[in-house]
Amino acid sequence: MLDVKGLTVRYDHVEAVRGIDLAVGAGEVVALLGSNGAGKTSTLRAISQLVGSEGEITFDGHELRGMTPQQTARLGLVHVPEGRHVFGTLTVHENLQVGESAKAGRSGVSLDDVYDLFEPLKRLRKRGGWSLSGGEQQMVAIGRALLGAPRLLMLDEPSLGLSPAIASAMFTALGQIRHTTPMLIVEQNTALVLRLAEHAYVLASGRAVLHAGADELGRGDTLLDAYLGRRHSLEHGSMMGEVG
Repeated sequence: MLDVKGLTVRYDHVEAVRGIDLAVGAGEVVALLGSNGAGKTSTLRAISQLVGSEGEITFDGHELRGMTPQQTARLGLVHVPEGRHVFGTLTVHENLQVGESAKAGRSGVSLDDVYDLFEPLKRLRKRGGWSLSGGEQQMVAIGRALLGAPRLLMLDEPSLGLSPAIASAMFTALGQIRHTTPMLIVEQNTALVLRLAEHAYVLASGRAVLHAGADELGRGDTLLDAYLGRRHSLEHGSMMGEVG
């Protein structure tokens, strides 16, 4: 569904992303992990055409480079950026309705489905976006994205700033849609995201230093090694060789 090859992102003369390859197949949930400054957010922003890049980005057979963010969204590539970006002057219900503008004829979840997925929003339908807590804003942001009938949902730090209980509830809700909505998720809470994802890429200094199955990353020192810069190359959960 999504195939990225040699992705490079530069800000002035600084390379934030350096030749990354990654793929998300139909029906997959893929995590993008790494410490702050590793290039995770820049990768998502390049895929959704919010920043310029080099390399190939193919989504459902379409080359995305050169498109506008609005065009990529209408193809079904829906991006929930870090920071939630709820419209403060709109009610919860109006914020959710905005998401339907990206459907472009695709069928997807309904408003009632979103309210069932995020039940706390039911009593907040008429509440202004400015008055919501961080967790409530994140529910609105994800619900709004789902109403755009995404063929691939990209989430940037969905648990950032949330309490452990709210973050866990958020990922429980995402687990309910994982079989119908492919996802690419940037997340610092590795324990939560690895319970949801099939496999993950680990970034360090703008490079993909590890690709492994979620089970492999969750049970040993493999993830820690990658964060510390001990670079490996794994495919389908099996060690293929050590780079350094």
